[in-house]
Amino acid sequence: MGDMSLYEIPLTTLDGQPATLADYRGKVLLIVNVASKCGFTPQYEGLQALYEKYGDQGLEILGFPCNQFLFQEPGDGTQIQSFCSTTYGVTFPLFEKLKVRGRGQHPLYKELVTAKDAAGKAGGVKWNFEKFLVSRDGEIIGRFRTKVTPDDPQLVAAIEDALGVAAQPYPAESANWTESWSEPMTESTIDS
Repeated sequence: MGDMSLYEIPLTTLDGQPATLADYRGKVLLIVNVASKCGFTPQYEGLQALYEKYGDQGLEILGFPCNQFLFQEPGDGTQIQSFCSTTYGVTFPLFEKLKVRGRGQHPLYKELVTAKDAAGKAGGVKWNFEKFLVSRDGEIIGRFRTKVTPDDPQLVAAIEDALGVAAQPYPAESANWTESWSEPMTESTIDS
């Protein structure tokens, strides 16, 4: 990536404030190019659900509006914010509109598109709601194409893995749960 890390790339929030990903250093990031008038726009609801479920464990979802795919994000920052909050209750951070491909491609996306998806393909963003997973130390660790919904088990597992959330099976789901179970320590068992 040259001399610049993902954390140093200049960004602008939807309300016009300068920012960088350094503001989110130490968190797991799910970076998504979003649009308000797309067949996949209902993914906002699933993204918000992920944010509510994992936000306190260190997940940040960052939405980057993009108008490059059939002009499906025509609004300005105020319109986008209003649509997202009133239609889908979005509370995760949104940034100003940017280009995710082609001439004028934003430097953030120049780096993100070097990551490979599950099929081993890197390269340009193909549509709205493509997702990039970034580890707590700023490495791109996953790429999920548009049709991978926010509740897709593959995406959820990757997020949980990045957060260090261990999937805890119920005891009955473990093959030898009776052998591994032991009596809880109480004052009476400690004294004996």
